Amino acid sequence: MDELRERHGPPWRRWVERTGRGPAWRSALFVAVFTQIGAGWAAHAQSGRVTLDGFARLLLLIGPVLLVVRHRHPVAVAYGVSVVTLVYVGAGYPYGPVFLGLALACFAAVVAGHRRAAWGAVGLFWAGHLLIGHWLYRWLPPPGDGPTPWAQEVGATAWVLAVLAVAELVRVRREQWARERAERAAAERRRVDEERLRIARELHDVLAHSISVINVQAGVGLALLDSDPEQARTALATIKAASKEALGEVRQVLDTLRSPGEAPRSPAPGLDRLPELVEQAATAGLSVDVAAEGEARALPPGVDLAAFRILQEALTNVVRHSGSRTARIRLTWRPHAVELQVDDEGPATGGAPSGGGNGLVGMRERASALGGTVETGPRPDGGFRVIAVLPLQADAFEEDQ
Repeated sequence: MDELRERHGPPWRRWVERTGRGPAWRSALFVAVFTQIGAGWAAHAQSGRVTLDGFARLLLLIGPVLLVVRHRHPVAVAYGVSVVTLVYVGAGYPYGPVFLGLALACFAAVVAGHRRAAWGAVGLFWAGHLLIGHWLYRWLPPPGDGPTPWAQEVGATAWVLAVLAVAELVRVRREQWARERAERAAAERRRVDEERLRIARELHDVLAHSISVINVQAGVGLALLDSDPEQARTALATIKAASKEALGEVRQVLDTLRSPGEAPRSPAPGLDRLPELVEQAATAGLSVDVAAEGEARALPPGVDLAAFRILQEALTNVVRHSGSRTARIRLTWRPHAVELQVDDEGPATGGAPSGGGNGLVGMRERASALGGTVETGPRPDGGFRVIAVLPLQADAFEEDQ
């Protein structure tokens, strides 16, 4: 939308955006033709000046030729056109559109950021013009010429200052719009990074939990394949169900990645699926006791998903890293937040989480994105504890962000 607004914005903005970026030869050609024709008209109107000759036509051509490279060498062109214009005036040729080349050269220098060069070129011409008009005119053509009227000097000065003021305005506006575009690009990159991080968390939580269940059940099936085929069959059925669910959730995540902005085909999991999560943990050999305190309420979608994923990751860590086969979940409903607490009795196995794993980091990132907190660590009496506090008004928090 921002690009469309810029593309279809007011004509003056499009002109400012293109200034200094288009082919320089087009405007230089226009200046060359205009000055050649305009100088002829000025010569007829100013009978007291020197008649245009081959040298005058050459000077009128040199300025526009220099303008062709004004985008690449703005400083040199500004001073060069200033000197050429000063020579033209000093030779006594008629005033006229010759000053257009100087204005365009100084304009290009200011827009390119070379303000001192533009002011220097203008100052050089102004000082030279003063010398010619009030002192050197006695020895320069045309013969019998008098000093330049001060009113003409004031008018020329005002004209030059107006050109430089417009150039400064164009430069400031272009810099402002460039900063705005950079800020929008940075914001877009942040949104992309946040979305990538969200998808990575979703994939990690889905795959870590499901693969842990599959791993445990695969071990059970292998151990009981000969001695208890029926129990091995049950383990294989659990593996099939867990893998099917994991594939469905991964497909849902990838669908949102392929078609951003579209509604998911199935609702995101929430605390309403906690019994299902407990049942899955039971198939992995983990007995889970669930207790609640306070009045349960409907959660915003983001909080509901985060709560489910945090509990899922906590139970996955118990299955993978704890020697305990029991875990306790406690939900505490506060006036403005919900607290999730997961405990296991331990002892920890060799792969026990220490607080730096991807799963624990993902928990903290989910909670932090909603304005909540996650605390993890060993319990004083052994085992491991996860405590997450999620605000119930996370949607408002996200809008403030």
